[in-house]
Amino acid sequence: MSESESASEVLPPQAMERLGEALRARRQLRGMRLKDLADLAECSESMLSKIETGRAVPSLALLRRIVSGLEVSILELFGAPHEAAPLVHRAGSRPTVAVGRAGAVPGVVLEFLMPRGEGLALEANIHTVNPGGSSSGSTSHVGEEFGYVLEGELDLTVDGETVHLETGDSFSFRSERPHAYRNPGPIPARVLWVNTPPTY
Repeated sequence: MSESESASEVLPPQAMERLGEALRARRQLRGMRLKDLADLAECSESMLSKIETGRAVPSLALLRRIVSGLEVSILELFGAPHEAAPLVHRAGSRPTVAVGRAGAVPGVVLEFLMPRGEGLALEANIHTVNPGGSSSGSTSHVGEEFGYVLEGELDLTVDGETVHLETGDSFSFRSERPHAYRNPGPIPARVLWVNTPPTY
């Protein structure tokens, strides 16, 4: 993944400020220098600084490496209170985060369907992958994954093998297997994605 893939995406300024401020606060809380986290996330200090100041949007793959280096989930960055989480999470009011780039729009928007916290074994999100959007490289981690394509189409690559998925298709695999995805279609793909243990 080249850093240019994640540097020019424009999100609403408030969303970018929240992401950057949350990353910087968590990094400083852990006593880490920019270089420390950049090394762990396999990116340049300059890129990390741009992300923290809201001048660049990380790809999904880079954001995962950053939060892994911080030992925190993406949802925890935004201080989502899981102790008093409501039973129901209404449409339109769930937390979202946009990452990467697909032309003039975010490449992927993650909508968190459930809270994240100590002792929870499951994570469920809706990935909206805009046309041309992707995971920006492959990733692997401990766990299992399940997905169901709600709308659109998706090219899913696991262990170097790519399969084309369409509305109604489902998939599952061990998360240790390198995996990536891309939307080759003309409309946004919406995928219900479930992980255990939580990875975001």
